[in-house]
Amino acid sequence: MNTSLLTKGTPALALLGLLLSGCQPDVEAPGIDKGSADFSKYVAIGNSLTAGFGDGGLYRDGQLNSYPNILAGQLRAAGGGDFTQPLFTEAQLNGSGYLRLTGFTATGSPLTASVTDRVAIRGGIPTRTGLQFIYTKDTSPINNLGVTGIRMSDIETAGFGNTALNGGTLVAPTPIFNSYFERITPDGSNQTYRQRVAASTPTFFSFWLGNNDVLGFATAGAAASSLTPVADFTRLASNILDDLTANGAKGVVATIPDVTNIPFFTTVGPGFRATLPGAATVFITTGPAFTGAPLARKSFAPADIRNATGGRQLFTLTASPYVALFGRPNNGKAWRDVYNQAKASLPPTVSLSVFLAASAIDTTKAFGATTENPIPSTLVLDDAEQPLVLTATTAFNDALKSKANAKGLAIFDANAFFAQIAATGFAINGTVNTAGFISGNLFSLDGVHPTPRGYAVIANEMISVINAKYGSTLQSVNPNAYRAVIFP
Repeated sequence: MNTSLLTKGTPALALLGLLLSGCQPDVEAPGIDKGSADFSKYVAIGNSLTAGFGDGGLYRDGQLNSYPNILAGQLRAAGGGDFTQPLFTEAQLNGSGYLRLTGFTATGSPLTASVTDRVAIRGGIPTRTGLQFIYTKDTSPINNLGVTGIRMSDIETAGFGNTALNGGTLVAPTPIFNSYFERITPDGSNQTYRQRVAASTPTFFSFWLGNNDVLGFATAGAAASSLTPVADFTRLASNILDDLTANGAKGVVATIPDVTNIPFFTTVGPGFRATLPGAATVFITTGPAFTGAPLARKSFAPADIRNATGGRQLFTLTASPYVALFGRPNNGKAWRDVYNQAKASLPPTVSLSVFLAASAIDTTKAFGATTENPIPSTLVLDDAEQPLVLTATTAFNDALKSKANAKGLAIFDANAFFAQIAATGFAINGTVNTAGFISGNLFSLDGVHPTPRGYAVIANEMISVINAKYGSTLQSVNPNAYRAVIFP
């Protein structure tokens, strides 16, 4: 998954985690058994969740606190071997950059700032929407193959990590190559992600792919990107799991959580709803932001914005600075940002003024409170779009579970687990954890990716299903030893 908004501060790795990652016993620890699994070479396959992404960025502290690194520490006591990650160096420990919490407004809204020092950005590839950053390479043999932003639909794309083949021009749309896969791919290589995974030859693996096939569509308010066709998803997932198990490897497969329950969608709406009079009307656009056709509109009452007691419309976390402008005239900012994000798909002759005129957008009218100046669809996942997300999530998860069962693999039902957290939360040694933004402890400042504590909880859930499936006796970690959001 790869969505940016807010980001965190400095890392605090638990002493337990440091001790576990530093020791590599050659024999199993007393009382800990591997069961029928062979943990000697553990490889993690996945996206940003697997890489340790958090607070809108990938950086060293997040990598060290990734669930695969935590899990690998527990596997070592049952015969697990070295687990190598493509860590950013101490000199470039802030990696891609991220967000940190700097304080709160008088009304309690969080204030954040971008961390831009000691980053690993080595350049950029020009595109019609700006520069796509590329990062300091690490092409050493690694066990964590988590690639931020990768979709299941990308795993057979040739040149996915090659800037020369798939980028570098000002007239092309955003390059096909993925900057995070490029970072771990040798120069000039045309290797696909599936080929890279097949060549990793694990004895044991974790597999958490497919989140981005839903997430990108949802976080853009269904106005950009697209949902991967179910048939394509099913075929690709089957192919890569066949590769992983070809030599008898065992593993754990995670399902895709319902993204409509994460803080990215549940934070802004309730606060916005509370500021509106009951008689107000909210106007938004629907459908793709730029199709060449005039934008459709819809409206709803404040009571239809979802909060803890009801409502259907979901506002994104990225809507935060815009809903504060509700009812004001002369707001061109939201439309400028939406236009710039989608510029790669527009003919070079289409300007913002042309688009606004063609779509009958008048930014001198009251923003969001008039049909002439509605809130852009990229900031709202409405009640007609949510079923598309949920239907795809269900179909993708059915495909993952069916294949995992056919291969005799353990299944971590992340969808059911995170639904339970959203509904009731849970306590760990007296500390309450929920799906709340910042206060809930489990989600980082981007509202999508976990905190180190959240990743520790995920590692424990994987350990539980691994033990149940393979008869191992892996020990869990104490999640409270891992930090939540860092307060200034």
